[in-house]
Amino acid sequence: MKIYHNPKCSKSRQTLAIIEGETSSFEIIEYLKNPLSEEEIIVLLSKLNIKPVELVRTQETIWKENYKGKELTKTEIINAMVENPKLIKRPIVVKNNKAIIGRPPENVLSLFA
Repeated sequence: MKIYHNPKCSKSRQTLAIIEGETSSFEIIEYLKNPLSEEEIIVLLSKLNIKPVELVRTQETIWKENYKGKELTKTEIINAMVENPKLIKRPIVVKNNKAIIGRPPENVLSLFA
């Protein structure tokens, strides 16, 4: 199990606390310190079963100023997240071939069912 985590985010911290209550076997990836590659984002999108734009934090200033309202390809959206990891919704929890966005944090409990 992995959590793509931002320690400054309250939802990310709450999700991490839920995971810690369920298991001691997990990896924390601070994706702002260790940005994800294009391939890693593509794998996450597949596990989440969502389109690239659904993983974007569209209220971020970076998105509003540079990408909002533009016709972007899936690759361009993924590259925007590679270049600006802050655009990636958080937290993301991965277990085997399934992933969940921890918003709300309780969403992660389905991975333990």
